Amino acid sequence: MEATITSKGQVTLPKPIRDRLDLKAGDRIAFVMEEDGTLRVTPITGSVMALAGMLPRPATPLSQDEMDEVIAGAAVRGDRPR
Repeated sequence: MEATITSKGQVTLPKPIRDRLDLKAGDRIAFVMEEDGTLRVTPITGSVMALAGMLPRPATPLSQDEMDEVIAGAAVRGDRPR
């Protein structure tokens, strides 16, 4: 399959690829360049709600005060999410 790059750098994915990846208007895709120069296109799918239950519950749940203390300590130390 082939596609043409427009003057704006845009490419229309051929319909068989859109169908195979179940892509629709407004969907997002990720491009990954492999070491050998191969370009991999991956659909970015799912919602935040799909992550529910992914992590196990802690053995001992923290109270609201304990959570506030941990968050405040991280803010004071300047910890940043990774």
